[in-house]
Amino acid sequence: MKRVLKTAAAAAIAAGLGAPAIAGGHADYTIGISNTVQGNGWREEMICAMKAQALASGDVGSLNIAHRNTDAAGQLEDIRNLIQAGVDAIVLNPSNTEGVNSAIREATEAGIVVVAVDQAVTEESAYVLSNDQEGYAYLGAKWLFEQLGGSGDVVYMRGAAGAGADNDRHTGFTRALEEYPDINVVHEVFTGWQQDQGKQQILDYIATGLPFDGIWTSGIDNVIVDALVESDVPLVPVVGADNAGFVGQLASVDGLVGAAVTNPGSIGGAGVTLALQILGGDIPEDRTVLVTPSLWDNTTEEGMALINAAQNPNLDPEWPVSVSIPGWTTYTMEEIIACKGPGE
Repeated sequence: MKRVLKTAAAAAIAAGLGAPAIAGGHADYTIGISNTVQGNGWREEMICAMKAQALASGDVGSLNIAHRNTDAAGQLEDIRNLIQAGVDAIVLNPSNTEGVNSAIREATEAGIVVVAVDQAVTEESAYVLSNDQEGYAYLGAKWLFEQLGGSGDVVYMRGAAGAGADNDRHTGFTRALEEYPDINVVHEVFTGWQQDQGKQQILDYIATGLPFDGIWTSGIDNVIVDALVESDVPLVPVVGADNAGFVGQLASVDGLVGAAVTNPGSIGGAGVTLALQILGGDIPEDRTVLVTPSLWDNTTEEGMALINAAQNPNLDPEWPVSVSIPGWTTYTMEEIIACKGPGE
């Protein structure tokens, strides 16, 4: 199919002319957003970061948001609706690596810029801006295994089955596991990245009375600590993400040993920035950009300094404290918390 360039910016890019001149110095783009998980604090922050960055940029006239709990089939429908609506770019968190490739291809063939955030897609016409999910899991798992002295029983609490981020994290977790052959995974579950589900799963396992020495979570963390405390069992080392609730627990729960690995939901705002850069003629050399995670543990002075500096009582406990990404987002703390996009 011949590619149809639907915006002045896209036409100029294709002709090698760079971005067109825009009266007043600002464009008036419509950005489509597609997300398939609701009710998860990380995803809600991601949506708010998209809104805040679109507003802060001054280049977005409106957002067209498809934000619901659905699967790949539902997301295919949502993306095609955004194509029909005539958006200039689509920023999406894909349901899985390959499931929405056909709709992404249709979008790019229509001249729409597509940026996948948080998780990769294999469609080569899309750009990917993601947290390094394999590195995220490897960093936290290696820390946990070292805390256990290289041997012990671990509960492995994954994300959503089939999701690209979960697959990448499993690769990283497995890589760490291979380096510590005396670590045993005694229980493996998919939490779906839902806090209520994850908490019930760990409560069910605690109720079996089977021993465990540590817990690795895929970002469902503060409720896991809550479950340990409420069950009145000995605390074990816990690895989670930089969610506000868990970061607070690392500083306040007596006897808790743990580490938070950064995984900013603000990657959504960064995705909007990348889409606008491309629309404006600034084409990146590589189609994939990864944000490197870091680990904050409460067992070292350096880690505690980072944990203490990150405390923010104004954030929802499920929101990552990394509400911005230097060089990629320009909104303020107040603007992302307000969660308002252009025209709202």
